[in-house]
Amino acid sequence: MLTVIGEGLVDVVQRSTGTQAHVGGSPLNVAVGLARLDHPVQFIGRYGRDAYGESVAAHLKSSSVLSPMGPDGLPTSVATALIDDDGAASYTFDLAWELPGLADRLPFLLQGTTLLHTGSIATMLAPGAAEVLAAVEHAHSLATISFDPNCRPSIITDVAYARRQAEKFVALADVVKASDEDLEWLYPGADPLDSARRWLSPAGSEGPAMVVVTRGAKGPWGVTASGETHFPAPSVTVADTVGAGDSFMAALLSGVVDLGLVGAQNRKNLRGISAGSLRKLLARAAFAAAVTVSRAGANPPSRAELNRMEQRAQAPDGTGT
Repeated sequence: MLTVIGEGLVDVVQRSTGTQAHVGGSPLNVAVGLARLDHPVQFIGRYGRDAYGESVAAHLKSSSVLSPMGPDGLPTSVATALIDDDGAASYTFDLAWELPGLADRLPFLLQGTTLLHTGSIATMLAPGAAEVLAAVEHAHSLATISFDPNCRPSIITDVAYARRQAEKFVALADVVKASDEDLEWLYPGADPLDSARRWLSPAGSEGPAMVVVTRGAKGPWGVTASGETHFPAPSVTVADTVGAGDSFMAALLSGVVDLGLVGAQNRKNLRGISAGSLRKLLARAAFAAAVTVSRAGANPPSRAELNRMEQRAQAPDGTGT
């Protein structure tokens, strides 16, 4: 079982052509992305007993994602995304983030978990962020840990606080993904790749096995103890960028699962992954993101769709290789 812990919400997407509502939230999108890539997944998060909450529950169920927490009495969180003419999204949020009673349920909820992913608002916004950190600490001896800061400066405005929070999770993580924009905000004036290199071996910690940086049209880049590599961004017509990073994260983790490198007992082998193997993981994740940006909303690909995308790219007249 793979476990994702974090926020679920509804993205209200505003375009010049009208407004639509899509279920979203970075961790929830990753959970759905993993399920569509044929992995058993549970999502530990919250949503309310309201119309938006019903849509969150239906979305999880339709993608075969287990949701053991169920709805609560708070309103479902909402993110309003404004899409510009180039397809880029900017966000405002109305959030409630807490998971009361989670600590008492962790031994049951995380039983059999081989990978735990978290990130974004869930790891930054009090009071829930402390509960998420406790869950990661509990899972560390059992499972591979992955983390994506997916920073939201409009919510967490204190960059020093955000940096401290991110570094707590990086120190516990095995797989870390961040965008170049995340790293530029967390470490002003520093080269994002240099920041990623520092994260690979943070002071006083064994550090992640890999740190990956997404860079939009420049394509993803990654670093392991064995070296650095990158993959060029596939050529695709962009509908919007909503959920692209989450589809990338899901496909990256799916690749690690497929290699048999999840579970705390495989931590040493994961740390020994080669730069060549990482490049293959980056390629698959980049193709997953390309599928997602080619259509509206956070709509990650199935394994069959992703396989077709890779096959087209590998054809003699394909692009993206």
